Amino acid sequence: MSRVEVRFAGFGGQGIGLMGRLLGEAVALGEGKNSVMTQSYGPESRGGASSADVVIDTDDIDFPKATDLDYFVVMSQEAYSKYIPKLKKGGIIFVEEDLVTLDEHADKAKKIFKIPATKIAESLGSRLYANIAMLGFLCANTDDIVSEESLLKVMKTKIKARYVEKNLVAFQKGKEHQ
Repeated sequence: MSRVEVRFAGFGGQGIGLMGRLLGEAVALGEGKNSVMTQSYGPESRGGASSADVVIDTDDIDFPKATDLDYFVVMSQEAYSKYIPKLKKGGIIFVEEDLVTLDEHADKAKKIFKIPATKIAESLGSRLYANIAMLGFLCANTDDIVSEESLLKVMKTKIKARYVEKNLVAFQKGKEHQ
């Protein structure tokens, strides 16, 4: 495996950083690969476009920032507009279909996966689970990033106990979305 770059993007409050941390830890602890997670801070994390990058490699990671995205997971229109130029030709997009409208920039993607993650979360009682529904969807539609087992193990240890059960349901619903 060579370097794989994943960017999670949305608006502050969607749990974008949590998605990055969960993926990064699952890859490092469960898959035995190297991973580095970086995320945006400042005004972006309070309602504007925010992002979390996860760089994965079996070799040492010499630069921690994602610059040529293999996977772009986007949950807001502002984040899409801001970060779509970094998707490499032939990259893959995962999109929150109710909050993001794609344009001609998405044409360079090899594959586009769409999910109503926010609606799935609302069916569980809170929009707070949309990020985990998206993470389940990502896990189900990739085979070179992380196993379901590794992600679930990290989720059970890193998510507050009172939220674990609903997050596991959100993950499963995202994973099952067609």
